[in-house]
Amino acid sequence: MNPADEILDIVDEHDRVVTQAPRGQAYAEGLRHRCVFIQVRDAQGRLFVHRRTATKLVFPALYDLFVGGVVGAGESYDEAALREAEEELGVSGLPEPAFLFKFLYQDGGEAGLGWWSAVYEVRCDLPVRPQAEEVQWHAFLTDEEVAARLPEWEWVPDGMAAYERLRAFRAAG
Repeated sequence: MNPADEILDIVDEHDRVVTQAPRGQAYAEGLRHRCVFIQVRDAQGRLFVHRRTATKLVFPALYDLFVGGVVGAGESYDEAALREAEEELGVSGLPEPAFLFKFLYQDGGEAGLGWWSAVYEVRCDLPVRPQAEEVQWHAFLTDEEVAARLPEWEWVPDGMAAYERLRAFRAAG
């Protein structure tokens, strides 16, 4: 199926479902929907970082600190988090990602894109085989390596918003 044809729940400012629409329409019309962001660390505590493929509908060819994606119509955030993590990492049998918090992302651009964003974390001790349609490049990087690349690489803006909120969430303890 073409990703633009995937049916999404369209939600209001309180994250209540108001209707459904194809993903392509949701993006084109700036309809508020749901997404999941999963921070993945390996057994050594390194962070999974990847570059999105140039064919992605949103933020093509940018670097990302999370795996994840849209929540399908009728799907829970938790279900989407596990599905997206396993799909993008190319693994099965991943532990359930742990929910951390949720926020409303607004891109601030002319299109007025916004989506409810649930942030999770999971440890992946399995060998990863990222989905070629989603991931152009990947590596597990230490926090120091990530910090050094933050100013150098072009990152997805919603992932950076989630990353900053996650840092604040952890600092608040």
